[in-house]
Amino acid sequence: MKPCVCSLFFYERGRQRVVIKPLRLKKGDTIGVIAPASPPKSEPLKKAFSFLEELGLDIKLGKSVHKKYGYLAGYDQERIEDIHMMFRDRDVKAIICACGGFGTGRIVSRLDYNLIMENPKIFWGYSDITFLHTAIHQQTGLVTFHGPMLSSDIGLSDVHALTKNSFEQLFRSEDIEYTNKLSMLETVVEGAASGPVIGGNLTLLVSTLGTPFEVDTKGKILFIEDIDEEPYKVDRMMNQLKMAGKLHDASGIIIGVFKNCVPEKREQSLTLDEVLKEHILDAGKPALKGFHIGHSSPSIAIPLGSMGRMNTYNQTFIVETGIREDENK
Repeated sequence: MKPCVCSLFFYERGRQRVVIKPLRLKKGDTIGVIAPASPPKSEPLKKAFSFLEELGLDIKLGKSVHKKYGYLAGYDQERIEDIHMMFRDRDVKAIICACGGFGTGRIVSRLDYNLIMENPKIFWGYSDITFLHTAIHQQTGLVTFHGPMLSSDIGLSDVHALTKNSFEQLFRSEDIEYTNKLSMLETVVEGAASGPVIGGNLTLLVSTLGTPFEVDTKGKILFIEDIDEEPYKVDRMMNQLKMAGKLHDASGIIIGVFKNCVPEKREQSLTLDEVLKEHILDAGKPALKGFHIGHSSPSIAIPLGSMGRMNTYNQTFIVETGIREDENK
């Protein structure tokens, strides 16, 4: 499989690399399902398998998916081996995470990034998977997908139609256009910006700081979202991103849903909006909020590493397709 050579270049430790887009899916393809963080719930996972089968896809299950080691889906080496196995297996055309949880930061330094770069394929998930998205893209150039997962999203009884429809972007090379038709967007800082889209869960992005996999926001559109964090914790994390120069370096900022991020004692707290607004206004970069991307319903997928364009004047966010049509490109 030849990597897709695109027009976007970036530098990693002095080496010039191209962005690689994985090949699109077709009916009859095999999907590798893994749990690189916490173990998934069994019944929602089974229900999600039916959804994949309705899409015409076959399923290959990672060996550690049903294992448990505390809050992890098996020992670190078992979860690493599942990732390596799925990228190595030429019959597997996409790798989809069953759920998030905790633990991907424990394994990123032990992944074989040359193996991943030489076998580019769709990699899909969010939440704790953010650390893997950041590490994989920065180490290999592979575009990955911040999208709804099997056990935690697709297998729920009340899954939104738009959440399911997000998987269609893996079959057709069409740009993703997010407007007010999908959710009510709100301008935080006026302006327009373009650049590769990066980011994900705020907690995980902050946890990359000071590591060899520290998130690189320079000239990029930074996307953030989170769940179950009180405003003072969001304040602390946003302040750390700011002091690390990550907000200043970004070309623009996209804000997703911060689910259940409410103060335990409201009378002693700033609101989430006050916290986010203060840090983002201080950064002075074009910013939009209100995106149903991440811990939300619907949960709309976006390709990370693809070129994006945002415009607060018409409140649009457009991301170039994350897949390629031709295996020889």
